[in-house]
Amino acid sequence: MTSTTESTRELLLSRIRDVADYPKPGVMFKDITPLLADPVAFTALTDVLAELCVRHGATKVVGLEARGFILAAPVAVRAGLGFVPVRKAGKLPGATLSQAYELEYGTAEIEIHAEDLTADDRIMVIDDVLATGGTAEASLELIRRAGARVAGVAVLMELGFLAGRARLEQGLEGAPLEALITV
Repeated sequence: MTSTTESTRELLLSRIRDVADYPKPGVMFKDITPLLADPVAFTALTDVLAELCVRHGATKVVGLEARGFILAAPVAVRAGLGFVPVRKAGKLPGATLSQAYELEYGTAEIEIHAEDLTADDRIMVIDDVLATGGTAEASLELIRRAGARVAGVAVLMELGFLAGRARLEQGLEGAPLEALITV
């Protein structure tokens, strides 16, 4: 469990807006844009995630497209670490490693520049939400294929009812999965 105080957790949660029936009827979308617009809440989030990177010995931060970029880049700067984006297929120039994964309906593919990671790197994966875990699981595979080790996965919010944590447990190989808020 993180060292996030209850007051920080309450601050973060208070800045996440529920949007009913988005993107389709029956879905309650968790909108983090009010949190990002609040400099106190965004700074608190960045500080907590940066502390996790340091605590778990990360040498680089990977952000998952697209909202993971928004969180991971300032965390990397705050922690004094490099930032490496994991992008949707076809968005990175040059040589990449790619990994396909299953979605609820169909498949998707993500990519990373392998030369941005080394065997000496310990990578903290950061994203906004852990839902089913497919994208995070694929990113763990990419990190290992690039020769680096996983320091952990940190997310702002875990949607516990979608069982993403259970999907990731084996792929984490003992590395921590830290969710600041579980809904």
